[in-house]
Amino acid sequence: MRLLLWLCSAALLATACSKSPDDYQWLEDVEGSAALAWVEAANSETDARLASSALYETLYNQALEVLSNPERLPDITQKGDYLYNLWQDTENPRGLYRRTPAADFASGNFTWETVLDLDELSKTERVQWVLKGMNCLAPEYQRCLVSLSEGGGDTIEVREFNAQTLNFIAGGFTLPPAKSNVDWIDENHVFVGTDFGADSLTDSGYPREVRIWRRGTPLANAELVHTAQKSSVSASGNLYKDGNHQVKLIREATSFWESRHYLLTDGKLAELKIPATAIVKDLVKNELLFSLKADWQFNGRTFKQGAVLLARPQILITPEKSAAHDIVELIEPSADFVVEEIYATPRGILAVGLADVTSQARLYQKRAGNWQWAAIELPTAGAISIETINHKNGDFFARYESFLTPPRLYHVTSSAPPKLALSQPATFDASGFMVEQFKVASSDGTLIPYFVVRPKSLTFDGSAPTHIFSYGGFRVSLTPSYSGSYEDLNGAYGKLWLERGGVFVLANIRGGGEYGPAWHSAVLKENRTKAYEDFEAIAEDLIVRNITSAKHIGIEGRSNGGLLVGATMVRRPDLYGAVICGVPLLDMQRYHQLLAGASWMAEYGNPDIEQEWGWIKQYSPFQNVKADAHYPPVLFYTSTKDDRVHPGHARKMAARMKAMGHAVEYYENREGGHGGSSTKDQLAKRVALGYTHLWTELSDQNTNSTQQ
Repeated sequence: MRLLLWLCSAALLATACSKSPDDYQWLEDVEGSAALAWVEAANSETDARLASSALYETLYNQALEVLSNPERLPDITQKGDYLYNLWQDTENPRGLYRRTPAADFASGNFTWETVLDLDELSKTERVQWVLKGMNCLAPEYQRCLVSLSEGGGDTIEVREFNAQTLNFIAGGFTLPPAKSNVDWIDENHVFVGTDFGADSLTDSGYPREVRIWRRGTPLANAELVHTAQKSSVSASGNLYKDGNHQVKLIREATSFWESRHYLLTDGKLAELKIPATAIVKDLVKNELLFSLKADWQFNGRTFKQGAVLLARPQILITPEKSAAHDIVELIEPSADFVVEEIYATPRGILAVGLADVTSQARLYQKRAGNWQWAAIELPTAGAISIETINHKNGDFFARYESFLTPPRLYHVTSSAPPKLALSQPATFDASGFMVEQFKVASSDGTLIPYFVVRPKSLTFDGSAPTHIFSYGGFRVSLTPSYSGSYEDLNGAYGKLWLERGGVFVLANIRGGGEYGPAWHSAVLKENRTKAYEDFEAIAEDLIVRNITSAKHIGIEGRSNGGLLVGATMVRRPDLYGAVICGVPLLDMQRYHQLLAGASWMAEYGNPDIEQEWGWIKQYSPFQNVKADAHYPPVLFYTSTKDDRVHPGHARKMAARMKAMGHAVEYYENREGGHGGSSTKDQLAKRVALGYTHLWTELSDQNTNSTQQ
């Protein structure tokens, strides 16, 4: 009876339980009453089985304490003379958007001023608002465009805000809820892409029109600048500025990985003759800074994929009138420095790169007519990221962290070595742990790296509960992150996993960007299964090393990583003891018809094309799950407000597996967008459910499942 109630509401009993190829398509009705009744029943069952235990209560309290730690490092962004930060804690679950003078912060003597109280705004307007960003017009940074999302999805409402009076501007630039893009041109004009009505969106659900909107005029009358193809992903306009130099660029993303770029001058468009896969990064004086993701021949000269180049826009519009030396190769591709971040600053060009998945930072400066670089003296053997840049003088804040080192924030100026500005206290005792990096040959012989974080005293008898996390797509690089930091993809794994005897593994499989564009392109479309083979090779290597065994391995992935763990679960169920599958793609026959799914066909392929469906159907989890297979217990989680990856993927897979008799837990947060949660308590619940699931399933005779 409980199974019947979980699968079939009374209202849709006939359709939900019919004998069609997809009996669960009704669960794609995101806010439908029958679908939400199913969600509530599924959530209740998971709460009863997982969230009612003493273990869960302990893990939840520990997770909330770590994630809401008042001494955690703030995520900062500089706008003018101020540093801004969104701070969430138990008293301010939606957050205080606040600021402090940058000079005070650098000195260590600072206080925060509230700019926008999200909890108060949500209470007043009776909407669960999530702040998605604040774009302020430089150089004054007084007029700002605030993006607010109801429930954390990609759909945003835009309102103009006065950063001096700290009030929304009546009659200012305002956009109703849509998947909009907007950027300042000047005080009275903005680029805008939004839902203008019939035929104004692409097949992926993003704006296809770029317009210039003048203050005080109706949005509908905004000047049309460019219309993208309906089959493209999106179109947008941006202003790039460096001192007295500026360019207006229009970008049409023809696929997720290819774009056309146009220079807008006096109302006319001129296309830049750069590779479709190139990415424009910034403006350096009068030159565009852009990176290559494929080899490029320019006037007899070959630039390799991964290179970073500089060129004046006119050179790129009329290359036939240019010479090869008109393009400057700032960074030549190298395994010793795979570019992850790059920014133009008043002091030079700032870059962060990877070498074997650990970070280093460089500053490139032009001296005697040539670009030269110098290393920035920051810690190694971890992850470096540029937090924010002072665009007046080029000073910046850089963040460093590793698996066992809490995040540190360094202030980097031209007058002194990097200075430690702020450090986060430890959230767990790391003294008993160590980090190792191994490489294993995948099925095609490619060496695949992975990190192991383990107790120094580990007994190599194959019994260690081991949590493998990976992603493997969209050029996303997974780098070392500290437990409980905002870069941590695994919640408070130090306190909830390592301290309780677990081993943590970060798998840098192909599909990411850790080793440059080729590392990503190796698994596109027909080669997708190579990512799964990489992951499976790592699991097997952990077993060979006697660190763990199949029944003690738990795997986790989210979004594309959710597809990863879903696919490898149905391919190799013998390799794993438990699965956590978050905000996943799982029905790859219909993914391109659901929400933003059409935008990812350049990554996976088009299932409507017979040849491409031939690749996809080999691994699509929803189509390959079988009743007579023995799958490890799986926890699916998603968000009703995820308007990027449709929650129907997780709903349908859970329902189908449950009907087949497999062990399934399901949790759907009613808000949170693609991140799955909007507040720290929501995140703590999701993290605690996940680790309760892992400890329950992976421990010998569940001995650790009662540990408190």
